[in-house]
Amino acid sequence: MAYADQQMSGNRIIALIIVGVIHVALGYALITGLAYSAVTKVIDRVTTIDIEEPPPPPPDEPPPPPPKDVAPPPPVAPPPPISISVSPPQIQTQPTIPPPAPPALVIPPPAPPAPPPPKFQPKGPEPRGNPGNWATSNDYPSRALREEREGTTAFRVTVDTSGRVTDCTVTRSSGSPDLDDATCKNIQRRARFRPATNGNGNEVSGTWASQVRWQIPK
Repeated sequence: MAYADQQMSGNRIIALIIVGVIHVALGYALITGLAYSAVTKVIDRVTTIDIEEPPPPPPDEPPPPPPKDVAPPPPVAPPPPISISVSPPQIQTQPTIPPPAPPALVIPPPAPPAPPPPKFQPKGPEPRGNPGNWATSNDYPSRALREEREGTTAFRVTVDTSGRVTDCTVTRSSGSPDLDDATCKNIQRRARFRPATNGNGNEVSGTWASQVRWQIPK
């Protein structure tokens, strides 16, 4: 009985070994078959890819422009730090306002005394006699008379303390020098005056003005 059991155990082991070999062979066949099919599919895909060649470049194409030099941006300085005062400024308050100062009293200086009134009324020179006789038609210059020239000469004379004319000035010309010269020449020779007086009644020099009209007698 024991021998029969031992024989059966050995057959069983052999059967198990055979079954294992069969499974290994089947697995190997299965793996190698799947790998072969996968490799064939990859080869088919690789062989069926169309590779397109790039078109040739156009003839005489200008070369691309060189890149422009871009200047780096200027350095930017950081803004200066700003100091912020944390504490507010102190405000001084005055409890009471002092009264304004009184205005300064300015007393103007006294006005100078007025000059005393003159004792006499000042007067200018006064002619003696008729001034119309100092230059007449008889004194007409002969050349002006022949040329029938007429005009009016205005003059001013200076009279000294004796009443005589010391200077004669033509203030407006008649337009004829010979008529102007005849005017001052005859006035200085014939005119007589009462001298001018000042506020004290003293005789002083003064001036007197008039005019002579030169007209040809008819």
